[in-house]
Parts: sequence; C-alpha cells; structure tokens
Amino acid sequence: MMLAAFVLIVAVVNQEWMYVLFAAWLVGNLRVASLSAGWDTQWLGHDIPLDLLHPLRKLTIATNYILTYTLFARLFSDDLKRVGYAAVLNLAQWMSFPLLVAALVLPYGSFLPVMWGIVALGAFILVFMVSRILFLTRSAVAKWYGASIAIAVLSSVSEIVSAALGLKGLISAGNSVTAAASSSLMAALAIAAQMREERRQRVHAQEELRGTYDALPIGLFTLDLNGDFIGGNPALRAMLCDSKDRGGDIDRRWQELFGDESWELLRLLASGGGDIEVDGRPGSFVAERTFHVKATVAGDRIEGSMQDVTDRAKATGRLEYLSEYDPLTDVLNRRGIEKALQTASRELLRSRPLAIAYLDLDRFKLINDLYGHTTGDDVLKDICQRIRQVLGPDHHVGRVGGDEFVVIFVNKTIAESAAICQQLIEAVEDEACHIGDKAFQVKVSIGLIEVMEATVIRDVISIADRACREAKRTPGTLVVYERGAAAFRERSEELALIGRFGVSRVPEGLFLDMQPIMSLSAPYDSLDFEVLLRLREADNSITPAGKVIAAAENNGRISLIDRWVLSTTLHWLAENRDRLRKTNFICINLSGGSLNDEKFIRDAFAMITEAGDIAKTLCFEITESVALHDLRNTSRFIDTVRSFGAKVALDDFGAGYTSFSYLKELAAEAVKIDGAFVRDVNSHPANLAIVEAIAELSHNLGMKTIAEWAEDAATVAVLAEVGVDYVQGYGVARPMSPERILAADSCGALIEDPQVARYVWDGLGKVAASPGTDGKLSLQLPPLPIRRRH
Repeated sequence: MMLAAFVLIVAVVNQEWMYVLFAAWLVGNLRVASLSAGWDTQWLGHDIPLDLLHPLRKLTIATNYILTYTLFARLFSDDLKRVGYAAVLNLAQWMSFPLLVAALVLPYGSFLPVMWGIVALGAFILVFMVSRILFLTRSAVAKWYGASIAIAVLSSVSEIVSAALGLKGLISAGNSVTAAASSSLMAALAIAAQMREERRQRVHAQEELRGTYDALPIGLFTLDLNGDFIGGNPALRAMLCDSKDRGGDIDRRWQELFGDESWELLRLLASGGGDIEVDGRPGSFVAERTFHVKATVAGDRIEGSMQDVTDRAKATGRLEYLSEYDPLTDVLNRRGIEKALQTASRELLRSRPLAIAYLDLDRFKLINDLYGHTTGDDVLKDICQRIRQVLGPDHHVGRVGGDEFVVIFVNKTIAESAAICQQLIEAVEDEACHIGDKAFQVKVSIGLIEVMEATVIRDVISIADRACREAKRTPGTLVVYERGAAAFRERSEELALIGRFGVSRVPEGLFLDMQPIMSLSAPYDSLDFEVLLRLREADNSITPAGKVIAAAENNGRISLIDRWVLSTTLHWLAENRDRLRKTNFICINLSGGSLNDEKFIRDAFAMITEAGDIAKTLCFEITESVALHDLRNTSRFIDTVRSFGAKVALDDFGAGYTSFSYLKELAAEAVKIDGAFVRDVNSHPANLAIVEAIAELSHNLGMKTIAEWAEDAATVAVLAEVGVDYVQGYGVARPMSPERILAADSCGALIEDPQVARYVWDGLGKVAASPGTDGKLSLQLPPLPIRRRH
C-alpha cells in the first residue's frame, strides 16, 4: 500500500497516466494476494460485511485482470508493434468483458470455473507476449516485468500443486503475500526501468535539439517584453553581432537594431501569430539588410525566428521595379504608365485638368539599322534624359514601344501641356545626340489630347496615338485634340461597334456589295468582281466598311469578319454558280490579323475544301505590307490555297515598302496596283512610269495586273496602253448589289461612265450583229486591241 501511495503521488506530480494504472494495479494485486491467503475479509483493519464478500472477490479478480492487461499494453506499447501477434493480444484484452459480466451476474460458485478458464488463458498469452518481447528486444523493462509475472505465476502454481498433493510445507515456503510483494517489487523495477529509458530518450532528444538549435541556419531568439535579447542561437548572433561579440550574449535591444516602430509591429505580430519583414535601422550593424521574422508570445517572453532575406528582398524589389519601369531608359513601361494614368485620372474627379501626350521619334529605325541597336539604345537614353529635364518631377513619362513614349500632364490645362510639348520638341531637335564620335539629329512628333472624365484609360492612349500618327504626316510637329474633338467621338463609335460583336459572331446588319473588275482584253466576255463589306444600321444608314474593318482590327475581331465574308461568299456562289459562267475570279480581301490567326486559317481551309470546284473562282487579296511582314507564313498560305485551285492577288502593290525582288518569292496570280499611282497616272509621268514598270515586271513573272481607282476614260485608256490587264474603279462601275451582278451579262454591260463606255465601244473597231437563240439581235464584240508603248 505504501508503494501504491508513492506511485500515485509520482503520477500526480508528473501527470503520468501510466503511474496511476500502476498504483491501481498494486492495490488490485494486494487484494488478490489477500484472497489467496484467506484474509480478504478485512480491508485496512476493518471487517467487510459477509454479504459483500463474494461480490467483492469477483470484482477484485475481474478488475485486476483488466488492470494487468491495460498496464501491460501501456508499458510495452512500442515493443508490441514490433513483436506482432496483435490479434492474440486483442483476444486476451477482449476476454476481460465476459469476465466482468460473469463477475456481475453469476453466483460465486458458477463464476470460479469461468474465472479460472479466462485467467489461465490470459496468463498464458501474457507469458507468451512477454517472452516474445524479451527474445526480440532484450529490454530491461521486459526483464523486470517478466520476473514479476514469473513470481506471480509460480506462486499460484505452487498453491495449486500443494493443495492438490497435500504438501503443507510447500504452502508455507512461499505464501501469497510474499509472492504479491515480490511481484509488485519486480513490476516497480520494470516501471523504474521504463522511466529511466524514457529519461534517456528525452535527454538524447534534448541533446539533438540543442545540436540542431546551434547548427540551424535560421536565427532563433528570445526577447523579454521590453525588447531585450535574453537568448539566441549562434546563427542569430552571426546575423546581429560583430565577429568579436558572437561568443557571448546579445547585449542589445530590438529597438536599437530595428527601430521603435518595428518593435511595436513585432509585439502586435507576436500576440496574434504571423510573420513580417523588417529592415535594419540606419547606422546599426544590420543597416541595409532585411529580415523575415516569425514570433509568438510564450508567457512573459517573445519567442521567434529570423532569416536574413536581404538578397531575396533586393531581387523582389528589382522585379517589382522592372514590372513598372523600362530597364533601358529607367522611365515607366506600359504597365507603369497605365497605373500612373489610373492614379492621375482621379484628379478629374476633383475638377482638375489632365492631358496625355504620345511621342514618336521620327525615322529612329534608321539609326538602329545603320549603326546598330547599341547606338540606338544610347540615343534613347539621351532623349529620355532630355524629356525628364523638361518635365521635372511633377509629370510622368513612360516608354510604350521601341521609340514611342507617353507623357502624363497632371493638373495642367491643355494650353499649358501644349506649351510643354513644344519645349519637348525643342529639347529633342535643337541639339543633336552625340554618341561617341557621331552626332544624330532626331525629330519627334507629338499627339496631345485633353482627357475627359468618361474616357477609358486604354482609349486615352489609343486616341493620343491617333493624334501622334496625324502629327507624323509632318515630322517634328504637334497635333492637339481638345475636349470634344472628333477623335473622341470616333473612338466612342468604335467601342459601340465592337460591343455588337460576340465571342464568335459578327454584328447584325452586315451584307456584301460587289464591284466589277473589267478585263481590258475581253470586257464583254468576262464578269469578274471584288466582294466588299457593308454594314446597314437600324435606321437603314450604311456604316463605311473602313470603320467596321478598323474597329475589328484594333480590337482583335477581324478574323470574325473575314470568316463571315468567306462563308457568305461561298454560300452565295453555290446558289448562283449557273448564272456566273463568265466569272473567272472573285476577289476577297484578307487582313493581316486573319493570316496570323491559326484558327481562322484552319477554318478557311476547311470551308474551301468543302466548297469543291467553287473555290477555284476565289482570288484572295493580300496586301503588300502583310505579305512582307511574314513572308514565310504568307508563302505557306498562298501555296495551300493554290493547291485547292484558288488564286491570290497582291493588293495595294507599291503603297508600302515595295521591293520588286520579293515578287519572285510569292506565287501569286495577279498584282493589284495601288490606286495612288493610278489616280494621277495622266498628270504625273513618274506614276505612269511606275505603273508601266509594275505591269511589265508582272507579265514577265507570269502575273496579271489589276489597276485600282480607274476613275475616267483617260485613265482607262492609258492603263490599256501600258499593258494593264484589268481595271477597277468608278470609271467602270461603282459597288453594287449581288442582284445586279447576277442580272448582268458581263462587266462591259455594267459600265456606268459614258466616256469609258464609248472608249471601250470605239476601241473594239466594229460591231457584228447576229440573231441570238431567242430570235433577238445579239451583239458579238471582238476583243479590245491593246496598244503598248515602246
């Protein structure tokens, strides 16, 4: 009982559940011993009532069985996982329930056979499991516990044998009390061994933790509530102390190293848990360094960890800088200028003025091409420095393209902003940029707009860009769009038009017109034409095709337009193919955006494949600038559509960066000469020479020529004389409905200009009349003779 009381006190002091079990088992073991000795009729000097004696005996045996197996399972919890036979142990433990039930419901005489059977089996399993543990682990705990069980078992067996054989001497040699005391002592030694092993493991873990604590590269610290360091590992001392002070304590306060504001922030952090980044206090040992800190309150202390993240913080800061600034010129980039514009636009809510300027350096590409990008970069840096000197710190400048910039004028009227823009032009142009031993004279064109409250940020930059493009027509000039300028209205109309596009649908009201393309060799034997896009509004007015196409191109919707035009044209051709027997080709324009849209290309090829022979009448017009932008991709497209029998014409030839040499790279059937040369062909000898050269070169390469903007008879005559094959323009016919095309016999029959009609008629030489199949007179018109200049 003294041992049980001692163990119970230890259990309370250490708050260890296993010691409570052991104390209870010692008391149970004492009661079982007293039962065996025959003096269990008393408890601590007091007699037990006879009517309670048998129930208490039954409960004592059942309870001791349960306590024995519970203590065993707890004491050897780790070893039992290694020895196996978990099912056998579970069987012994589950047998405690029928033993307890039998103790509660069966008479004493009936309970004894049940008890002996269950206890005998339980004792056998217990001996087997302890033997397994001893064999596999050789632990001191198992040895002492095995000795305890052996004493208890031998005592019980000796009593049974002596009672059966009548050997009283054997009974007196070792009574139950002696055996119980010895067994309890052995069990106590097992518990002591277990305690010693747990302490050894705890000390080992503490040593490992100390080693980890000292070797950990993360600084660990302890602060009092005043900010004084009262503990820290070597890593922390290496972070916060000079090399001569790293062997002792950190004789500093948090506030000395990181400042008072940081200390208040740390206290708030520690009370709620979390992490922060703190910068070293200027002038301290950790100045210009950044630390990541985690902390929590532990009683009257603050425990935490600290990592030096200076390199990471600098890298993050650099990335944040690069996300909004141009690394070459150190001015804002597009994202940064849009963010600055978003902030500046709030000034409009306070009725303060805001203006945006778009700057474009004229002919800057020549510097890159002739002297290299390194020289070009140096010129850009010089220009940006001049711009910043004029603007000062109150305004923002950003680089939004290779040689394009945006300036935000905050709280400046449009007149004041225009005056500053003139200073910018002078600053850039008045003095050449000196790079090494070279001097570069740079000009700048500026578009300036007054920003209104309802204007969207991206629309502001787009409208300013439009003003700049207008200024570039006369390099080195300034174009100003004041509030209410037409450009704002046009942009609003463009956005309203784009709003009518769906994800995969075009606006309602689209329809097709067609303009004849007349053959100068057979005007009455052919009916060729170009498909033109139109948009009919709800009030029956017609929106110009240029607006629709420009809006679609500027907002990524042009492939929807081209897909609709191609699909509608193929459907119309399929329905009217029998009425178009004189049609050799039908021109359809394709934009650069569509040619670079792989989905559109796949869809176009699928539609052409499905159309079959009808596709052979198609002639896709590709502008010269688009073809030169991606010559390889254009060649791939041309080769593919030609494999289906379709044709290709190079549109607006001569309007862009014309290079005759590239014609041999593109297997096109026709060249459409830009109307700017054709319109004044009679008044400008240079234009005539260019048109004639294009026609002759095209013929030599096996291509036909189509002249756009043929507005009168004189133009048509000159074009015929220099060898142009086809003409298109108001001199022949204006765009018309598909129904008029179907009703016509040929392009010659659709000529609207009387002088052109007379020229074509007279040029044919004679008219032969013969009766037609319907009995009416039919005109048989010979081809127009082509007079070439030599």
